[in-house]
Amino acid sequence: MGMQNAAAETSRTDEQEPDFQKSYLQTLTLVERLHRQLLDVIKDDLERHGRNDINSVQALLLFNIGDQELTAGELRSRGHYLGSNVSYNLKKLVEADYIRHERCDSDRRAVRVSLTQAGSDVREQLKTLFDRQLKSLQPVANVDQDDLDSMNTALMRLERYWEDHIKYRL
Repeated sequence: MGMQNAAAETSRTDEQEPDFQKSYLQTLTLVERLHRQLLDVIKDDLERHGRNDINSVQALLLFNIGDQELTAGELRSRGHYLGSNVSYNLKKLVEADYIRHERCDSDRRAVRVSLTQAGSDVREQLKTLFDRQLKSLQPVANVDQDDLDSMNTALMRLERYWEDHIKYRL
């Protein structure tokens, strides 16, 4: 009887595999597409406010820095950006006067960054955009708190899985 149960279980798994694979591949596509669309939404909002001197990646970087004073390494370690991407964009944001930077007293090689008033203005613009979207998310997109909580839980699990995949070479 045990062998029949094992065979039946294997058969159910084999039948589910194509659906599971299809769902996983769809998730990969959606994650990539949603990130690009988020950047497009931010770009559109920047253009509507006449901000043509900053791109959407840089604006999102300003939003994520917020009121904090951080190093490029801290931004990378939080998983927001790739190393060269952070360095390039921070340099551009310093040149455009959206970010100020100072060498750390304890480690002269490290540079701490914080937002200037112009950077804070962009951050506030994005906060207003996200707040406006939040108000219409449920009535327009039919996405509620439970949907977001469930999605966030699944995405955090996937993030952890990918981190472990790299860390432990799975």
